Amino acid sequence: MKPLPGVIAGQFGRLVRSDHKISPLCLLAGIGVVLCGLTLVTPYAFEAAGDNAFIALSILAGLLTIVATSLAERSPTGRALWLIVGLGIVLRGYVLLFDPLLSSDVYRYVWDGRVQAAGINPYRFMPADESLAFLRDGMVFPHINRADTAVTIYPAVAQFFFLIVTRIGESATTMRLALLGCESVTVILIVVLLRRMDRPVTRVVAYLWHPLPVWEIANNGHVDALMVALMLLGLWIALTGRALRGAVVITLSVLVKPYAAPVLAGIWRPWDVKMPLVVIATVALCYLPYLSVGSGVLGFLTKGYLAEQGISGGNDLWLLSLWRLVFGYHEGDVAAYVALAALVLWFTGLSVARSAHHSIASRLADINMLLLLTLLLLSPNYPWHFLVIMPFVALCGSAPTWAVSIGALLLSEQLDWDFYIPRIVSKSILFGGLFLACAFTAWRARMQRTAVSGASQ
Repeated sequence: MKPLPGVIAGQFGRLVRSDHKISPLCLLAGIGVVLCGLTLVTPYAFEAAGDNAFIALSILAGLLTIVATSLAERSPTGRALWLIVGLGIVLRGYVLLFDPLLSSDVYRYVWDGRVQAAGINPYRFMPADESLAFLRDGMVFPHINRADTAVTIYPAVAQFFFLIVTRIGESATTMRLALLGCESVTVILIVVLLRRMDRPVTRVVAYLWHPLPVWEIANNGHVDALMVALMLLGLWIALTGRALRGAVVITLSVLVKPYAAPVLAGIWRPWDVKMPLVVIATVALCYLPYLSVGSGVLGFLTKGYLAEQGISGGNDLWLLSLWRLVFGYHEGDVAAYVALAALVLWFTGLSVARSAHHSIASRLADINMLLLLTLLLLSPNYPWHFLVIMPFVALCGSAPTWAVSIGALLLSEQLDWDFYIPRIVSKSILFGGLFLACAFTAWRARMQRTAVSGASQ
């Protein structure tokens, strides 16, 4: 009997030989068909088997997207782009048909827009407050999370967006369509930046077919889509020589979700005082319409969110959690961790700002690295908070970025299902994957330098 390794090797050899007979475009289309099938069954699998079925199917889709990106780079650009964009639209159109599976945040967006349209500051009252009883309905209000415990948490620019969109239509579907419009801006900017870097524009498949934006934007409707679009627009403006204008737009993205803040380090130059002043002025102007509530403009962020998410207590800060598992709890360890994390981010951001590399590719790679470090240190609890790195999956395509973007899907958990994976386990897989990917990238770079050095001798 032939040894099993020989059988596997033979089958692999036949697969490789057959690959030469099938064009990359056909293989790419085949991957697309499989992704369609996975997406088609995911809502029903979630309903039948819960969040773990969703996680398994979406992670498989993410791994297939890696293969699709490799194939797309070797496919004819024109036809491949039609396929990539067409399937990206189909996937989003399909998941849009379903009510949000894993989050009810989009209903709060609609509510905040409705409250503002009534002339009321959205930071003033909780949704369940009797002062807002006249705004309640049967379509939006029953789905609002924390309706009787929290005022809104969303910053000023997000509130502007909610108001504008709800003047078109006060429904979750209208809000999600508007966020898909933001996503189309992101896709266009990814293609523009890929062209500027002389990289295959078909790499946009890494974003368009990736399950994270498909589910977290088209289905769950997270406002992070607006943050990413503004962040990338500001980056493009800054990288084309208009740094101050770019800083304004990036600041607007920070006032949607603050995870984009580290991007400012990628366009700032040390001792340039104009950019910090521009950032401060932009923040002040955006919050001006809401200052009638004073410090209440910070909303739920400082009134329970940090404690709820295990940040103020340190329970869900991954690195601190690991430290506590080994060395136990110590008084003041959260403050020490926050101070140390702030110093690490400050010096890393300063290093990025002082970098002598001025090419677009190197700047984007530095910003990508800084965002990954930020996510590692802050350890968000929800997958949509990782949308901030999604453009860099296509633009940079580094192993760490792939690992984090796919690993984030492990956080798509609902506590009411029987088989629950502890969050520290999910985060250990996620960020452990990040460290392994970084080690692999460093090893591969060293091997390449060794090979080049050997060839030159």
